[in-house]
Amino acid sequence: METVSHDGRTTAYRATDFGDGPRVCYVHGAGGSHEVWVRQYGDREGPPAAAVDLSGHGDSDDVEAEPGTETLEAYADDVVAVCEATGASVLCGHSMGGAVALWVALERGLDLEALVLADTGARLGVDEGFLESLDRGFEAAVASLHAPDVLFHDPDDELTDVSERGLLATGQAVTRRDFRTCDRFDVRDRLGAVDVPALALCGEHDPMTPPRFHEYLAAELPDCEFVELASAAHMAMLERPAAFDDAVRSFL
Repeated sequence: METVSHDGRTTAYRATDFGDGPRVCYVHGAGGSHEVWVRQYGDREGPPAAAVDLSGHGDSDDVEAEPGTETLEAYADDVVAVCEATGASVLCGHSMGGAVALWVALERGLDLEALVLADTGARLGVDEGFLESLDRGFEAAVASLHAPDVLFHDPDDELTDVSERGLLATGQAVTRRDFRTCDRFDVRDRLGAVDVPALALCGEHDPMTPPRFHEYLAAELPDCEFVELASAAHMAMLERPAAFDDAVRSFL
């Protein structure tokens, strides 16, 4: 892992240099870490990569931030710092990471070449019952995400174990902040201002950010392609990594 210092804290990231083309900065979703991108930054045929741990996740310092815009701003600062340290010019954000990627495109002067918006949306409302369950029983809430056709279409024991361990390691406070930030995110009226090409990419069985969210992105963003990945749910980059990577390489 490498680190970059900014805004009074240290952000960790993993960088690889296997392929050619623009470097992609991969941004994880709620409760995740850079490790959800292991099949992307480890793709020897893929583009150069940087995978960030947002504040409070993985090996990165946490930040004092209220859920919503304040947290988005902090996470955007993390991403910009890693992009500037590595020369990344493409953002690939998953779920909450897609919200962060859109926020960077709209609110920062970073010189971007493209966006990959994976299993995400222009609005990310979260079920109130699930938000309450994060407060009431964190481990049970995490377990509920690993039923079929939630995070994974047909989860095997290995994927489930890795995913559950990652969320539990992030912990209740940060994961709760993440999901409440998602619930408050809405840039539907600003998509026309995104001035870089985009790819909206999702699993066909994703119930959290379903294909219609990505069809909306493709229709409302000025320059956006839509690709749906068969036999995958919300974590398509882990469940169908070869198809995910092929779609990203083709788009780039």
